[in-house]
Amino acid sequence: MAGVCENPVQAADQEEGWGSKMLYLECLSGISGDMTVAALLDLGASRDRLLEGLASLGLDGYEVKIGRRAKCGVEACSFDVILDGEEDGGSHDYTEQLHDHDHDHDHEHSHEHTHTHDHEHSHDHRHPHVHRNLGDITEIINRSAMTERAKATALRIFGIVAEAEARVHGNPIEEVHFHEVGAVDSIVDICAAAICLDDLDITEAVISEISEGSGHVHCQHGILPVPVPAVTAIAGEYGLYLRLTDTRGEMVTPTGAAIAAGVRTREALPDSFRIVKTGMGAGKKDFPKANLLRAYLIEERKKKEELWMLETNIDDATGEALGYVMDRLFRAGARDVCYLPAFMKKNRPAWLLKVVCDEDRREDLEGLIFCHTTTIGIRRYPLERTALPRKILTVKTEWGEARAKAVFRGEQTFCYPEYEDVARLADETGKPFQDIYEEIRRLAAEV
Repeated sequence: MAGVCENPVQAADQEEGWGSKMLYLECLSGISGDMTVAALLDLGASRDRLLEGLASLGLDGYEVKIGRRAKCGVEACSFDVILDGEEDGGSHDYTEQLHDHDHDHDHEHSHEHTHTHDHEHSHDHRHPHVHRNLGDITEIINRSAMTERAKATALRIFGIVAEAEARVHGNPIEEVHFHEVGAVDSIVDICAAAICLDDLDITEAVISEISEGSGHVHCQHGILPVPVPAVTAIAGEYGLYLRLTDTRGEMVTPTGAAIAAGVRTREALPDSFRIVKTGMGAGKKDFPKANLLRAYLIEERKKKEELWMLETNIDDATGEALGYVMDRLFRAGARDVCYLPAFMKKNRPAWLLKVVCDEDRREDLEGLIFCHTTTIGIRRYPLERTALPRKILTVKTEWGEARAKAVFRGEQTFCYPEYEDVARLADETGKPFQDIYEEIRRLAAEV
């Protein structure tokens, strides 16, 4: 059998007015790759699945350390990529390799690695740095055991960084060779974020205004302003909102900006929501304010349905005309249409037309009624209703596939075969309609 039946508990919860879950990243202290991964882990992403996914990348020369770190007295999750030959988990996001920052590391990186393009950077790490282009990174990700959704997310984020690099340095994207993004640590950060997002089954995300620091960062070949060019390129292209602060130093890395741009699906938070869970990821720098990225799993409160009932009495229309009107009303989006027998003034037999519709369809449906019937007035009033959650599922019968509607009420589930599919199978097989109906309902109840 095929088809997935909605979880009755979740369905009942949605009946009470709550929609699907989404991610909200509160970037009051900026955003980086490692902070994002830590926040998602603290939110409940599986460490085991994360480590399994990273191992499948087939990269050597590093280890991952997941722990806890206090910022301004608040404990949060930490995620460190420790490269071979290093004593602890420094920050290896793209910008943090590119620039000489005042991180709270126990060690410093001296830069002795020459780039093949307009910019030169150097590293004397005791692990190899490999120049990789977007094609090389794509191959690494595609051959991994990450899920297809996680792969797509990781590749989307890498593509955003590559676009920014190409724009900043004036190179076509296919000619961009960059060891910063192609380095092991940055591959791990971005893929780890994608794996965690997939594990949490996050398909919608809202990103807050992103706080950024001030001042400059130093490179071997000069001094760059904060935010750095790659961050401004990403923010400009993808509409991220930055808020500059008086905090000295860089708070937004290009990898962090790319993750924000790559996962955001909504411009703003819902008008009303509830917080399901909160996770916090600790940054590596120490600022006067807590250097934390806070991740919320939230549920939007669904707007209350605005339904209307339209009514009118008709005593001088043919059956053909009434049938046509019903068909047009359904095609125009009416929720329900029916005719009830009635007696009007002077004891005239008539029909009472009743139409249930959404607020945004009301005027169009009234127009159809006035156009295609002889009525000169329509009564209307708002409706409230109790609607059970439902799910359309598909089952495989011995005669072919058929759909059924699963309806939930508390712990009870009711299944109703779709008429069109029952009729189609009855026509194709010559079997009794009721026999096919009962078989589809039986199979649907077992899903």
